[in-house]
Amino acid sequence: MEENKEIQAEVQEVETVETVEAVEAPVNEEKKPAKKSRRRKIETVEPTESEWKEQVVQIRRVTKVVKGGKKLSFRAIVIVGNKKGQVGMGVAKAAEVIIAIQKAVADARKNLVTVPLFNTTIPHMITGRSGAGSVVLRPASKGTGVIAGGAVRAVLELSGVENILAKSLGSKSPLNAANATLNALKSLRTFKEVAAVRGLDVKTMLNA
Repeated sequence: MEENKEIQAEVQEVETVETVEAVEAPVNEEKKPAKKSRRRKIETVEPTESEWKEQVVQIRRVTKVVKGGKKLSFRAIVIVGNKKGQVGMGVAKAAEVIIAIQKAVADARKNLVTVPLFNTTIPHMITGRSGAGSVVLRPASKGTGVIAGGAVRAVLELSGVENILAKSLGSKSPLNAANATLNALKSLRTFKEVAAVRGLDVKTMLNA
């Protein structure tokens, strides 16, 4: 009996030690700091606007007769300019409209024309021709605006002319009108160039 009492006492001591260790264990553990959620800042870079502006004048569906039938494609006429005296026109064909426009823009940038601006208009009156169409351009005073329409207006606005009088004669084709306008702008001469040809100064030439 005494041995049984001693065994039970030892078992009780062991159980009390285990419970004390179990209670003390979580108290001694150090609390780990909570992880802070790090959000990556995504910096968005805004694309810089290009000084070159584009304007689609005409998109036309054209057909070409080939062996076995007709081949459909799209023809795009695009005007490109920086409104600072440079302008160009491009014409291209493709099976899709977007591709035709992209090709026309690339063609227009290869064929740029420098326009000699005088204040906000052109130096003198001039007539440009292309095929059966012709365009008459006349300088205008400030506040007049661009008095023109269709392809002629697109070419003049993108070239940087703000005040001008224009009249399209003959063919009504946008392609001919744009070509005639570019022909006229290409033929413009500045006062310095005319004075140099005449052998005079600009002041004496203007006062004469």
